[in-house]
Amino acid sequence: METVLERLANGEKFDAIARELSEDKARQGGSLGWKTRGSLLKAFEDAAYALAVSTVDRPVYTNPAVKTSEGWVCLY
Repeated sequence: METVLERLANGEKFDAIARELSEDKARQGGSLGWKTRGSLLKAFEDAAYALAVSTVDRPVYTNPAVKTSEGWVCLY
């Protein structure tokens, strides 16, 4: 997680980092597709729905990481 956050702070694109370092389906560039409330792990869902609305080309970084029962999740 520290490596991911450092690389993001240095201007690397989230999708490129996700493809390289993710250990699950986020290897597709970090996109988990459309999700509905109740379909995600609670800690992840709470943090995800608390994020400010933003766009891919101008993301708003507010909650960088959340620890879940499945491991760390980076929310960008």
